[in-house]
Amino acid sequence: MKELSSNAKIETKCLHAGYTPENGAPGVMPIVQSTTYRFDSTEHVAALFDMPTECMYSRFANPTCDAVEKKIAALEGGSGAMLTTSGQAASLLSILNVCSAGDSFISVTTIYGGTVNLFGVTLKKLGIECIWVEPDATDEEIKKAFKPNTKAVFGETIANPALTVFDIERFANIAHEQGVPLIVDNTFATPILCRPFEFGADIVIHSTTKYMDGHAVQGGGVIVDSGNFDWAASGKFPDFTEPDESYHGVVYTRDFGNMAYIIKARMQLMRDFGCYPAANSAFLLNLGLETMHVRMERYCENALKVASFLKESDKINFVTYPGLEGDKNHALAQKYLPKGTCGVISFSIKGGRPAAVRFMDSLQLASIEVHVADIRTCVLHPASATHRQLTEEQLVAAGIDGGLIRLSVGLENADDIIADVKQALEKV
Repeated sequence: MKELSSNAKIETKCLHAGYTPENGAPGVMPIVQSTTYRFDSTEHVAALFDMPTECMYSRFANPTCDAVEKKIAALEGGSGAMLTTSGQAASLLSILNVCSAGDSFISVTTIYGGTVNLFGVTLKKLGIECIWVEPDATDEEIKKAFKPNTKAVFGETIANPALTVFDIERFANIAHEQGVPLIVDNTFATPILCRPFEFGADIVIHSTTKYMDGHAVQGGGVIVDSGNFDWAASGKFPDFTEPDESYHGVVYTRDFGNMAYIIKARMQLMRDFGCYPAANSAFLLNLGLETMHVRMERYCENALKVASFLKESDKINFVTYPGLEGDKNHALAQKYLPKGTCGVISFSIKGGRPAAVRFMDSLQLASIEVHVADIRTCVLHPASATHRQLTEEQLVAAGIDGGLIRLSVGLENADDIIADVKQALEKV
């Protein structure tokens, strides 16, 4: 098979990008189940420690993982990618790659609860401050939040579970005006529905556990580098432009050009933290990626039908789904997500937490899971589960009340999903 054209459509890239079989080689990307690699000379190994151009240890590079990294980079339109063992690890390393103790970064409030805890508690202990801003804050309010030590801006394309749509272009313009990169968590959208780099984002992360996998068989994350941010011109990132004494004096911008960010993340952070996935996990992830374009279309189709049904129920306080006309995020969704807005719906049941619990416990087809973005429909009560660690004030900021339910619509027949939701609502 010849190399895939860079002009290939994204559906074709899902199937063919990343791995090109040689003559007589396996048609399916093989699992390289090895931690180590053999070399013919000491000189060869020494050269790799100066310039790591090949896999030498599976703590930070593996051929199977490498193929999947190349596929995801191609799907997002980036210069390179690095897999991690979880979405949380991807979030952590994306920040640590630009921030050190004494630095700060800005994040919108409407992000995943686990990330709120990571940014607001754990990173604080490491001496890195997260400055919170509202996603609908004015440009001036956001600019006032910057400090001389601010090194990045962070947001989620579609927030979990608030489902607010992040105004990527606006925040990218503000970040770049301040000389810092914009990092976007694109988990719920996937590159099928939105490619943040096309709107000015610089770094994209995913929890690959979600839609990229789709089948709940592996936990993982990924960081993708656009290759577009000019680290040298910014003047705020000496770690990129000055010799790294921990790695033989390499200068990332000089030696790696538009892959400076992702190479630095691998050579410094993955080397030291070792949160790299096993080859088998990458293999399973690739199987999900191959069908992602087909699945995302059906998720969106089913979710819109279910959201429309919920909107008409007199037992529902409100439904949040950006794909619905009239939703406060619909206009932004039309701009950034014209193909659909994922399969996740947030809605609040009248009667608060007790009613939400009765509803969930009455479901028969949908399962209660600490998961989202699966092929099977599942539900969760964020206030008592994924966002349990947040204060009442933080819950309000994240758009979560006691009656809020996160419904992840699967690939079952939409009529069957609606029938299950209907019978459960009748018991509330």
